[in-house]
Amino acid sequence: MYKLVALDMDGTLLNSQKAISPRTKQAIQAARDCGVQVVLASGRPLEGMTKYLDELGMTGEKDYVLSYNASLVQRVASKTVIRKQIMTGRDAKNIASLANDFGTFIHAFTPERGLITPENNPYTDHESVINGVPTTVLDFAELADDEEVIKVMMVADPEILTAAINQLPASLYDQYTVVQSAPFFLELMNPNSNKGTGVAMLAEHLGLDASEVICMGDAGNDHHMIKFAGLGVAMGNATDDIKAIANHVTDTNDNDGVAKVIEEFVLKNA
Repeated sequence: MYKLVALDMDGTLLNSQKAISPRTKQAIQAARDCGVQVVLASGRPLEGMTKYLDELGMTGEKDYVLSYNASLVQRVASKTVIRKQIMTGRDAKNIASLANDFGTFIHAFTPERGLITPENNPYTDHESVINGVPTTVLDFAELADDEEVIKVMMVADPEILTAAINQLPASLYDQYTVVQSAPFFLELMNPNSNKGTGVAMLAEHLGLDASEVICMGDAGNDHHMIKFAGLGVAMGNATDDIKAIANHVTDTNDNDGVAKVIEEFVLKNA
């Protein structure tokens, strides 16, 4: 029986209107009523998840979230961090130099400064709006080498970002976890930070085996957790590479794909 369900948010839990459908909400509540732990695993900070956690009633001290692509694993109520794998100002400056070479914008999240960027741009504005966090314009040269940085993102029009990705040095993939979460977002994190290691740590914390875990997602930053899970699920709207590694492909995020998986694999066996 599955006892932990980890859900990506954008493109998975949320439909195209950035809403949770009534059927999906009902399925999640039914699973929780059966004692199944449901967690959100997102590239967003906790602030960008709070509205949906409130809506789902997942706000207690026994509720968890994987924020910043699991760079942080936190208890919801107290915001206590139970796992942290982050970067430094030195990393942010190195990545900023590459971004400048490739002609992309860049932004980062830090524990002390929040969302920072050297230059205002539409993609950082988008990040600010969807997460409800302000942006601080800051030259990354001002970051101390040892300052904590949660993650760094190269952001640009999809064609510009794709060209940049094609030029990334191979060594970068040894230094960092590099995942594309949207056509205009490339995320770089601590090499030990990804949704797979985050879900694995949470499962261990809860005394669960991978065979008892379902993970659902649609994009490159969901790859690691879909591979980890006993049942790795790709959304019908997922990229082809995510569908290729999944154990199961469900319906799209606009057609209650999450609800259909919970109903079939969790509630039928409850």
